Amino acid sequence: MKLVARIFLWFFYRFKAFNTEVLKTPGPVLLLPNHQSWLDWLFLLAHLDGDWKFVTSSTTAQTSWLHRLVMINSHTFPIDTASPYAVKRMAEHLQGGGRLVLFAEGRMSRTGSLMKIYEGTGFLLFKTHAKVITCYLRGAERIHWARHYGWKRWFTPVSAHYSEVLTPPKLTCESTAQARQQLTAWLHDRLMHQQFQVEMEHGARTIPLAIVSMAARRPDFCIMQDFTLQSLTYRRFMVGADVLHQHWLKQLGAEPGQRIGVLLPNANANPVVLMSLWLAGKVPAILNYSTGPVIMLSCAQLAGLKHIITSRAFVTKAKLKLETLTAAGIELIYLEDVRAAISNATRLLTLAKHTLFSQSWPLAVSDPQATAVVLFTSGSEGIPKGVELTHANLLANLRQMLIMSDMTDAERFFSALPLFHSFGLSAGLLLPLVRGMFVFLYPSPLHYRVVPEAFYDRECTVMLATNTFLNGYARKAHPYDFYKLRLLFAGAEKVQEATASLYMRRFGVRILEGYGATECSPVISVNTPILAKFGSAGRLLPGIEYRLEPVDGVAEGGRLHVRGPNVMKGYLNADANATFKALGGWYDTGDIVKVDPENFVFIQGRMKRFAKISGEMVSLTAVEEALAGAFPQYGLRHQVAIISRPDPDKGEALIAVSNDQRLTLEEIRTTLQTKGLPNLSIPREVRFLREIPKLGTGKVNHRELQKVIEEAK
Repeated sequence: MKLVARIFLWFFYRFKAFNTEVLKTPGPVLLLPNHQSWLDWLFLLAHLDGDWKFVTSSTTAQTSWLHRLVMINSHTFPIDTASPYAVKRMAEHLQGGGRLVLFAEGRMSRTGSLMKIYEGTGFLLFKTHAKVITCYLRGAERIHWARHYGWKRWFTPVSAHYSEVLTPPKLTCESTAQARQQLTAWLHDRLMHQQFQVEMEHGARTIPLAIVSMAARRPDFCIMQDFTLQSLTYRRFMVGADVLHQHWLKQLGAEPGQRIGVLLPNANANPVVLMSLWLAGKVPAILNYSTGPVIMLSCAQLAGLKHIITSRAFVTKAKLKLETLTAAGIELIYLEDVRAAISNATRLLTLAKHTLFSQSWPLAVSDPQATAVVLFTSGSEGIPKGVELTHANLLANLRQMLIMSDMTDAERFFSALPLFHSFGLSAGLLLPLVRGMFVFLYPSPLHYRVVPEAFYDRECTVMLATNTFLNGYARKAHPYDFYKLRLLFAGAEKVQEATASLYMRRFGVRILEGYGATECSPVISVNTPILAKFGSAGRLLPGIEYRLEPVDGVAEGGRLHVRGPNVMKGYLNADANATFKALGGWYDTGDIVKVDPENFVFIQGRMKRFAKISGEMVSLTAVEEALAGAFPQYGLRHQVAIISRPDPDKGEALIAVSNDQRLTLEEIRTTLQTKGLPNLSIPREVRFLREIPKLGTGKVNHRELQKVIEEAK
């Protein structure tokens, strides 16, 4: 029987199983796989010997004769799922040395991702102290017997990956309910970590390979569209990238690892150019066009750029001044000229190649540790640093995000965050490209009236934004513009409570706050529908370790250091890179945070955004959050930023900067006292600026703000 099953599974699914020796572990033991399809039991049964029994529902077994045949036999352990004694029967079987296979999700996944784990499994572990083996059925979500609503196909590869024997933690809880919850959470973590490890070991090893693999499966799927409403299928995307890659090899040479600047807006041409550079073995260095020519030149020289790919139409429309770049000897390559130089014959031959041989052509990049992209930090508190992210870094972070979330094949991304922003590049472009989900590219997040309308028109379901941009959209949006919005992720700056409340009350949407850094590809933690905690910046992603270093004057929390496969290769800046390397793989975020027992991160502020007043550390970020939205009488555009200055008596003093000159110090004092902040947090003076300086990501440019206020003395 097992031989027949293995032959059947190999023929249809090229089925393989890994670490099957662990299945010989004597009881009591629970085998806990993810649950994707009607055939999951067969994938497991093919390598199970001895007294292993599948827990099944005796109620569901009465549906038909076929259900009874499959669910009630010598290999099953039928239970009445509605009976309070069902768990007791399983516990007795385990305590007697039994071995059970239990689908802890209680149902087949409707998203293709891990769903919630029922706490009855945690109760079993607490009462029986049974050993645990987890199993990740990789690829089972793509067979025709899966229950989710996404795409499926015949003859898709499936593999079973068994963990080592795990021992649940011994708990000393006050109640069984607490133990049950903690053990269920522990199991959920084990399943996520195993999935992440397996994907990193067996999945695509570079970004272009991951995109090509998905393109080969769905060549005619419309993967992206830009503001011109021009659509690209995977096939057209790959043809465009391949044609350009051939041109780059002629114009730029075949030197691998050469850095090429990219200066383009959010439009179809941008991801096509990025893909073409990867295919040619080049490293894109994406420049931030919102910083101005001086900073752009500094970044270009730091990266050693000799060529920058851009567009005449974009340069003209954005009114970019690039003379400083050309004067420094950097060649500007305009896509309009490149397009004119490529013949129709080349386009037709490339299209034919991708139509007939889309799965067999070679890729220039094969080393996952090779640099995939160079990004530049925001420069909110200093000169931007050049960050080298490898293919492994980016893929690790994409997989961490996908494992944590419940995104489906039907998601439609709206991406207005610029691609020079790490969150915009990774989550807003690469994630849908690698996962096979539609993305709409919009050129600017600052079009507050147009963005909600475009989101509504394209019927998107996923949005990425910052707190500043969300406030801008809320001022202009119709309450129905976000009727399709399912997942709203916000990062780059703290989400204010007023913003979260406004979106819930007006649009019925929960903002899922995340936290990250360019150096971490970028996401470190994120809230998701299944794992969320209000007020936090989310839960640490699978595979990320952390440590908190004590900070003088901070009683609770510490300076966050993280380590994991998504942490960068290094900086281009020699001094910064030497400091990073000295930490031995740890990245110092420079943020003061608290991390609770469930690994949720609570941001208290940047280390540089603390002021030492009378010997106490005061978070400038916390004061800004308390004042955000506190003065509705001055309109939705009103904003208060906090900076500090030296003070001869107390060390430092706070300054409130408002864009409305009617705001008084007494109003600020009353608000902060009402919200329970200590007197040390109250600013000593209020300054007025018509426009508070911002970065391209929407964050307040505190460095520039400090400079403006100091010059105004």
